[in-house]
Amino acid sequence: MATTFSNKCAILSDLWMNYRDDEGMQDFVEYNDMGLPLAYFIDSDIVTPKDQARMFVEETFNLLLGALDIEDKEFESLNQMLEEQEG
Repeated sequence: MATTFSNKCAILSDLWMNYRDDEGMQDFVEYNDMGLPLAYFIDSDIVTPKDQARMFVEETFNLLLGALDIEDKEFESLNQMLEEQEG
């Protein structure tokens, strides 16, 4: 099974809030300048996602999986993903 949309938003929100100024994440954050804040707004119940917002979040999450070089394993947190990457 795949990570739930709600967890994707929480993971990306965590990344955006805690790593957006991290030099190692700069390229990822700049490229995903729509998906990361959207995930934060959705996770914080500031906005209700429409199809296009879901598309941005899904794409950003898939890019994060690729950047970490891991497969989707029903992740519940960013820390879980980072631990998976470390192997």
